[in-house]
Amino acid sequence: MVIDTGGDRPLSLLRRALTPHGTLALVGGDWTRGRLLGGYGRQMLGAPLLSAVVGQRLRAVSAMERTEDLDELGDLLGSGALTPPVDRSYPLAETVDALRHFADGRPAGKVVITVDPHWWRCRNSGRS
Repeated sequence: MVIDTGGDRPLSLLRRALTPHGTLALVGGDWTRGRLLGGYGRQMLGAPLLSAVVGQRLRAVSAMERTEDLDELGDLLGSGALTPPVDRSYPLAETVDALRHFADGRPAGKVVITVDPHWWRCRNSGRS
């Protein structure tokens, strides 16, 4: 089994990593932005059509969020038992740089935009 999480690798490349009857799980959208399906063309059209004619199972994976699961995730994050990988943090004023880094560098973790908690008060008072 190969699990591809929101990448832009071609199905042909991913299929080469599978056994003749292996399974490919496509999680999330890819980097392309098709007119009809956005970044989900590979999952919604390409994989099912190809899966019908090859011996491999190519499947899109989706999930439903449940309040209980999100509460547990929040508890794990709050306790420090779960720590998401962070590649870099940027202040709000450097959002353009953060987006550039995200688009160009394929970060090794999350790219975080930090917002000063006093930002809104300063913005509304005319100060920066």
